Amino acid sequence: MLSYRATLAVPTETVARVSRWIQAHRRRVDTRAWQRAATSWTQTVLVLRWLIEGTQLALLARDARVSQATAYRYLHEGIDVIAAQAPELTEVLTAQRHAGAAFVALDGTLLETTRSAARSEAGHDLWYSGKHHRHGGNIQVVTDHTGFPIWTSPVEPGSTHDIAAARIHALPALYRAASLGLPTLADKGYTGAGIGIHVPFKGQNLGVKNQVRNQLLTGLRAPCERANALLKSRFKALRRITMCPWRIGHITAAALVILTMHRGRW
Repeated sequence: MLSYRATLAVPTETVARVSRWIQAHRRRVDTRAWQRAATSWTQTVLVLRWLIEGTQLALLARDARVSQATAYRYLHEGIDVIAAQAPELTEVLTAQRHAGAAFVALDGTLLETTRSAARSEAGHDLWYSGKHHRHGGNIQVVTDHTGFPIWTSPVEPGSTHDIAAARIHALPALYRAASLGLPTLADKGYTGAGIGIHVPFKGQNLGVKNQVRNQLLTGLRAPCERANALLKSRFKALRRITMCPWRIGHITAAALVILTMHRGRW
């Protein structure tokens, strides 16, 4: 058997900080800490490898020298610990206002899942998105004016429309931010979202003023289109979720925390 060393594209400071979070969590919940099969550092590396590289759980368990059941439990625990550090929407909106931002942007994305055997009360496939023609979870993403994601929502089933998911998780806070001078830009899928949520006009034969408005909104929102691609390109685990689909929100929040750490928030 050939052995070799690999490098994970994560700063050592990030691993150390996440390891301290996990260590603090262990002190709170463990009654027999000495019975842990792996150190907090090993658990952190396991979680980051799964998030960033999408490494199979069997390989993670082998490298951490734990059973697959323990590796699976450590993965879930680590994701929850990291996701708990994600900021609330009101917090990031307040920070944007204090920084003098002109606007934020709202967009939705579907994170594909392999586990989808669920039916709604109406009888249709709960996790199937008719828009994307595949199974997944709907995540709402708020970005700053540069297109960097600053908040992600809890998951809704893939059959949920963007505007419906936004009404549940994002719009109340965005309305208040708009009333304080921080509007939100969105695409046509959010038409009818309400005051303070600016979307392009629909239609082919628009007046000159409406055409100019649409062009301005599209130009301002253009950098924000990179947010979803940024998350999926940096974290291979987000390209195809193999866990329970209701875990998608926690996984995305954990990825956002790691991505923000790379940018220097902590």
